[in-house]
Amino acid sequence: MTKIKSLFVGIALIGLTLILSSWGSTGHYKINTASGLSFNTEMAQFNDWISILADHASDADIRKAWDPNEGPKHYIDIDNYPEFLNTGRIPSTLDSVVAAHGATFVYDNGILPWATIRSFDSLQACFERADWDKAVLFAADLGHYVADGHMPMHITRNYNGQYSGNTGIHSRYESTMVNAYISQFVYEGSDVEVVEDVNSYVFSYLYANYPYVDSVLAADDYARAIAGNTSSTAYRQALWAKTQNFTISLFSSASHKLAELIYTAWVNAGSPDMSASSLSDQLVAAGQLKAASPNPFVASTKISFHIDSPTNAQLMVYDLNGRLLETLATGDFTPGDYQAEWWPANIEPGLYLLVLQTESGTDYQKILRTR
Repeated sequence: MTKIKSLFVGIALIGLTLILSSWGSTGHYKINTASGLSFNTEMAQFNDWISILADHASDADIRKAWDPNEGPKHYIDIDNYPEFLNTGRIPSTLDSVVAAHGATFVYDNGILPWATIRSFDSLQACFERADWDKAVLFAADLGHYVADGHMPMHITRNYNGQYSGNTGIHSRYESTMVNAYISQFVYEGSDVEVVEDVNSYVFSYLYANYPYVDSVLAADDYARAIAGNTSSTAYRQALWAKTQNFTISLFSSASHKLAELIYTAWVNAGSPDMSASSLSDQLVAAGQLKAASPNPFVASTKISFHIDSPTNAQLMVYDLNGRLLETLATGDFTPGDYQAEWWPANIEPGLYLLVLQTESGTDYQKILRTR
């Protein structure tokens, strides 16, 4: 536990916010949705993916609640690498950077570029075996990591402005401001081409986006000077005025690069055809949580969930540190409606995460215990 950033999930309500958002859930939704603006005529069959890419845009963030390996995939403190400070570059393969610096250093400073490349490889492998239901989920994850690589504060050691007098800028910029002005994020797609070297492609946009770290910090300084605080409408307006042009450009670039990587994975896999049946199957999740009742609750709450197709499933409760508190249901389920009840023993009042994990995906819900 050496990095505050990797422990966002453990800080009460702030932690939950960051579990469910980086670029904010609104931003990730926008980026994944807008990737379709760059789909070319060859990619017409992928138009049916757009809503799924959007709905699962924050799955990777949600996994941080229970997967201790997920957090480092969302950032790289690239300016902690001495060779980056000297040359603007670092070793580009995970093996080479681990050989140079050791696994502890590398993972402590984040593995965002290699998580992106691994998701691309998994997507291509799904295309090769025509595993469409998993392919769309890997594509959604790919979009998340590409988006994180376009959020400047995810690629610097000064990720929250803690070293420059800008503490708190991370969420002020990526969530508070973006949520306030998302309707003004208007951009168009552009032509996609096959990426010849995915590794170089990912590092190229990281290097290109890094200079915006200083731009975000300077904008924060300006907005605080104008408003005299960091919480007012005047502050948000000033921050937006200074950042809107490059922020919209970063969003546009992330959406386009996701489309280009999906296209490349598909072409590399031999441009396989999706069948109508496989597409319709993708649109139905294996399981869905219904609203817990009551929520908030004092002594107990009933959790209803629906299983759409035969699947192995687990219904679990986690705290905000990612600690599994209880498994409420587990096993092989046939289609139908089910219900479980949670009677928490020796559990403090607070916010918890209810997770339904099936073979094809995850659904989650926030539940609140009160006194």
